[in-house]
Amino acid sequence: MSKITITIDGRPIECEEGEYILNAARANGIFIPAICYLTRCSPTLACRICLVEADGKQVYACNAKTKEGMDITTTTDNIETERRSIMEVYDVNHPLQCGVCDQSGECELQNYTLEMGVDSQSYTIADVERPIKDWGHLHYDPGLCIVCERCVTVCKDMIGDNSLKTVPRGGEGIDAAFKESMPKDAYSMWNKLNKSIIGLTSGEEMLDCTSCGECAAVCPVGALVDTDFVYTTNAWEQQKVPATCSHCSAGCQLNYEVKHTSVASNEEKIYRTSNEWNYVSLCGAGRYGYDFENRDVEKDETAFNAALSAFEKADTIRFTSTISNEEALMLQKLKERKGYRLINEEARTFKTFLDDYAEVSGQQLYGGDLKLAHDANFVVSVGTALKSDNPNARYAFNNAIKMNKGAGIYFHPLADPVIEGIGKGVFPAYHKPLREEAALYLILDLFGDKEKMPADVAEYLASFHTLKTMTVEETIKEKVVEKVMVKKVNEETGEEEEVEEEKTTMVPKKVSKEVEVDENRLLELLDIDADEWTAFLDKNLKKKDAFALIAGPDLYTHPNAKNLARLLALVEKFTDFSLTMIPPLSNTLGVALICDLDAEAGDYSIGYNTAGDFVLSALGDGDLDMPAMNQQEGTLTGIEKRVNPTNAALPYGGYVLNDIANALGLNARYTIDYTAQLPVEAGFEAREFDSLPNRFDNDGTEVRGYALKNVAVAAGEASALKIDEALTLEGENVIYAANPVRQFTAFTMKPHQLNEQSGIYLSPAQLEATGLAAGDAVLVTTASGEQNLTVVEDNKIDGSVMCVTTFDPNIKTEELFGAYRFATASIHKEG
Repeated sequence: MSKITITIDGRPIECEEGEYILNAARANGIFIPAICYLTRCSPTLACRICLVEADGKQVYACNAKTKEGMDITTTTDNIETERRSIMEVYDVNHPLQCGVCDQSGECELQNYTLEMGVDSQSYTIADVERPIKDWGHLHYDPGLCIVCERCVTVCKDMIGDNSLKTVPRGGEGIDAAFKESMPKDAYSMWNKLNKSIIGLTSGEEMLDCTSCGECAAVCPVGALVDTDFVYTTNAWEQQKVPATCSHCSAGCQLNYEVKHTSVASNEEKIYRTSNEWNYVSLCGAGRYGYDFENRDVEKDETAFNAALSAFEKADTIRFTSTISNEEALMLQKLKERKGYRLINEEARTFKTFLDDYAEVSGQQLYGGDLKLAHDANFVVSVGTALKSDNPNARYAFNNAIKMNKGAGIYFHPLADPVIEGIGKGVFPAYHKPLREEAALYLILDLFGDKEKMPADVAEYLASFHTLKTMTVEETIKEKVVEKVMVKKVNEETGEEEEVEEEKTTMVPKKVSKEVEVDENRLLELLDIDADEWTAFLDKNLKKKDAFALIAGPDLYTHPNAKNLARLLALVEKFTDFSLTMIPPLSNTLGVALICDLDAEAGDYSIGYNTAGDFVLSALGDGDLDMPAMNQQEGTLTGIEKRVNPTNAALPYGGYVLNDIANALGLNARYTIDYTAQLPVEAGFEAREFDSLPNRFDNDGTEVRGYALKNVAVAAGEASALKIDEALTLEGENVIYAANPVRQFTAFTMKPHQLNEQSGIYLSPAQLEATGLAAGDAVLVTTASGEQNLTVVEDNKIDGSVMCVTTFDPNIKTEELFGAYRFATASIHKEG
């Protein structure tokens, strides 16, 4: 889209041609009231208070698009009358319980009632009984609901669950006299409001969704509230602590909302998390997984001295990626000073993959991000269980299809009803494990510039194509002429007589003909039906001009990971796709860039949030306590390649890693003193922690921390290896190391609201086929080991692949797998 200039209230502003007036105004700090509209979603026209005058005509700012030279007035006498009447209607029968309502103090109904100067009521109607609903993690009070449909819209357009809808309310019809006496928009809005209420698309009593809570976050009143938050505190009493979510690699902005625990205790407590929902969405882990802090810790000098002795004895430090960049830099400096081996397998594997990618791409990091995926109209996902590996990547996938009228291809062995449920624009390509190379070659074949790519790659792609002569049968229309007798009036005699005429008809006829068909064996390798594939592309590639590829953790541990990395670089270089890679865990990218990681451990190890001979643990289960991420200041580097600041929401009374580092010879007063020392050669900036911003601008621009510099590296040969077609998984059952939605690590296992069960997850169809039932104890055996697991039913998966969880440290499910996320297993019911 091109830039244009429009005028709002006499002020010239620049915006995108075709942008909604409301978005253009918001981006430039111009206030237009709106209750129902969400910046990143489609307009619903439910509230109608965004009325403006554009070129002399009243339009709705949420739905009217800008054009060059447009002159807009945000308020007139008529518009003010309409807006006030609309707010009066919203206040009809709305319960006067502001003193105890969970939204009071942040309620948009309160704000707009005051903004529009509503101090009297002109309209009345009998109310109907609207009982409160318990939808599991959500509490719905229909009496407070103004049916703005934000919840419905965000669930559909942003999240992709499509779990909410409007249903009949059962209210009386509006008195016809009101139609003549009140403004038309107020009457129309009231008529719709009095007929509708929010319900569940499933028709069940409980929500069946991925439990993100975004619907409650966007609710402008107190109708939808997180069940755990209901009547616990007043919104205005809480302090909002800006932070970065540390559960997955999305690095989402959030606020921890903190207040004292009770009248009897001044100890601070997190009551909920909130987000800037106009700009970023949270998943259920970010929304509900907030109380993972390490509580009631004091400095234990004996344990600290034992830790120092262990560090003097150790030759290895094992750690996970749920640490800050600053802590990672401390570990790196300790390695340089003391010679420790640093073991972090997921970060080392990802770093190796990035290095292999860089050999062809010539740059240290992938060039895309989720914003580009979000704005795309053709998006492809390869090598990731998208909804659980990185929910914000799934939201971007969904948005590209829903909001941009786009299409997407989902390559993966695990069938996913949630991804399929996004809509008809999704092509689910469910292939066998170890076939990811074929998927990337197929993308290169379909979208690559074969004249620019290396000749050997183009020749290899050509080798998959075979021209085959086929006999096809089709129906044609054949002209048939026959002579018939018809009665006609003789013009000379005026008498009726029979005459012979020719009658022509088109008769369907089946004929056979030979045609040449281009067969692509890549489709066969991926178990894709050629006719369905062709039909999908013919329908969905038209007018597509923004392409995005999301690649995930399945690729990094693949036996042919090096070739996959090179193929991704080739796709990025020789197609129009922007490329985004999903780092496996919260700060895996930061750790990979900061630390020199080792493949082999020594004889004695320190474990930081993982197993070791001596364990430092923020989970409270080790030899020396450490603070959790919601008790620390520091930075995290996520999928967007941004270094984002996070702040301590809760106090911590024990020792921190910096205390140990200083005792071992380093010298920093605070952990955040390392922020400015992060390695600039790896793309970081020498910036102090307190200088890092943490906000979004009105136009949605992310102003959080800073973006990593994508460092140029020496590129080698731009080529790739052939597919090893003999590489297969042979066995009775295929299992996949993947967690359910809302679970990532032991830190998401700890919060009281994230109570998913660990074990082996089967779809309802798999349970029926195997004769197993939820709750059964089974022995799962692979070539790597065996584990006793509990069977869990999951209606969010399908097909033949079973998921084995990894978030529970009490179950060593990692012992079932080699490096790769897939394995074959035998499963036997116990007892």
